[in-house]
Amino acid sequence: MSPTRGVAVNGGTKNHESSSSIFEFDDSDLTRMLEKPRPLNIERKRSFDERSFSELSIASPHPFYRNTDNSSRLFETMGSIHSAFSTPRSYQPRVETHVVVADAWAALRRSLVNFRGQPVGTIAALDHSTEELNYDQVFVRDFVPSALAFLMNGEPEIVKNFLLKTLRLQSWEKKVDNFTLGAGVMPASFKVLHDPVRNNETLIADFGECAIGRVAPVDSGFWWIILLRAYTKSTGDTSLAERAECQRGIRLILTLCLSEGFDTFPTLLCADGCCMIDRRMGIYGYPIEIQALFFMALRCALLLLKQDEEGKECIDQIVKRLHALSFHMRNYFWLDIKQLNDIYRYKTEEYSHTAVNKFNVMPDSLPDWVFDFMPKYGGYFIGNVSPARMDFRWFCLGNCVAILSSLATQEQGWAIMDLIESRWDELVGEMPLKICYPAMESHEWRIVTGCDPKNTAWSYHNGGSWPVLLWLLTAACIKCGRPQLARRAIEQAEMRLMQDHWPEYYDGKLGRYMGKQARKNQTWSIAGYLVSKMMLEDPSHLGMISLEEDKQMKPQIKRSASWMC
Repeated sequence: MSPTRGVAVNGGTKNHESSSSIFEFDDSDLTRMLEKPRPLNIERKRSFDERSFSELSIASPHPFYRNTDNSSRLFETMGSIHSAFSTPRSYQPRVETHVVVADAWAALRRSLVNFRGQPVGTIAALDHSTEELNYDQVFVRDFVPSALAFLMNGEPEIVKNFLLKTLRLQSWEKKVDNFTLGAGVMPASFKVLHDPVRNNETLIADFGECAIGRVAPVDSGFWWIILLRAYTKSTGDTSLAERAECQRGIRLILTLCLSEGFDTFPTLLCADGCCMIDRRMGIYGYPIEIQALFFMALRCALLLLKQDEEGKECIDQIVKRLHALSFHMRNYFWLDIKQLNDIYRYKTEEYSHTAVNKFNVMPDSLPDWVFDFMPKYGGYFIGNVSPARMDFRWFCLGNCVAILSSLATQEQGWAIMDLIESRWDELVGEMPLKICYPAMESHEWRIVTGCDPKNTAWSYHNGGSWPVLLWLLTAACIKCGRPQLARRAIEQAEMRLMQDHWPEYYDGKLGRYMGKQARKNQTWSIAGYLVSKMMLEDPSHLGMISLEEDKQMKPQIKRSASWMC
């Protein structure tokens, strides 16, 4: 989208001196951190809302945890609260961390967008060295880490304003050429237009009609529901979610997803480029990112919808879909070494209900890299499953959201953590975090991306490293009892992020180079870092964006057993 003059972008007017207080500590705090932790027997089934930071920081791994070759065993044996591979802490890195945090908060506040005197969001990037395009807009998915940062810092008003303004935009008529989109579609982004002559401000939204490829954002509505639940959980204010317009907004979003059609699967059929990966990358079909967000949005909606006549009807549909979706994802999207071997030995052209190879996947379609990538202990949800096609790529966002929403069982969550730790160089490298792995190269890149010059191998969405994913990794690590992994990733990234002026993404197999087209002062890179730091300082914040497992949705049959004795 071409830049529009007169966009009202300004920082907050309040002086929030308390924003850095959560990171302050005295000598006695440091002494306590360096003391050898006492072994505690903490049951994992307890809600993280009820667990203190002191409990989490010294919690022992689960007794059935099998990966004896990784750093977690070393850190447990040594009695250290940090991973054996972590940078040793001292006074100097602590001082530097304060500088990084202060710089991040200052940059985040500069990105605030005001509408008629009230902050309503943060723009995508504040990089004046390059053409703005649509980076001067407030994106729904981009604002989520910013919203969480403000909620964790005790500033909920901006989040409330954002939720109400985007809800108002949902009611607009949405057209692409002569086709009208569904009533429940949420905008991908919006911007504030200022008319200096009339001294008036208006909002203008993009529902996909201006996006690259003209694809509607399937994830925006899911993120909106998830953020509404985070606001409610953080503030204790249920009045916003109970408003008639919010209840209607939730139902409209879900009506798009729960309507009956020709699908034989409970997953959502999507076009390429409908989520964070918003360019042609071969994720059409049933991408893991959308399925995980869909699952989490359904579970959040259950907590938000009223038990009135309209609400009950929607709730009944949600419950049925959740049971079917959880079974489908946990059985057919999950991959570990046992399941990989099963697929390798699949027979094809099976017919009837007794078929093992239900999707008629050809074993010869298994990529060579997946055999070396799969560790002995570990697993993950693959990128896509559809008739005769399985996308075995690793997608970070989808797997982290699967953990946070409890789409992944407790055992599957641990297995995902095992995979990340075992394949640290490939998935984290020098700059966290790979959006997907591996990258497409040569002929495959030409065919799948259409020779996209922005998505060359190990760049942007094609295996690029995105710092914003730190907050999702941190949340998933804390929930799985592995905060040392998140701490290790943050420590190796934070100083360079500030020195490089908070880039959008990094290039290269290890994420060593700043992205060739990466914007600087990318707001969600800044906010993702702050949310990660605040969650490590106070893991009770995890309750905003984490849901405990619903035992009623646990599958009766386990197709994979990489974690079993």
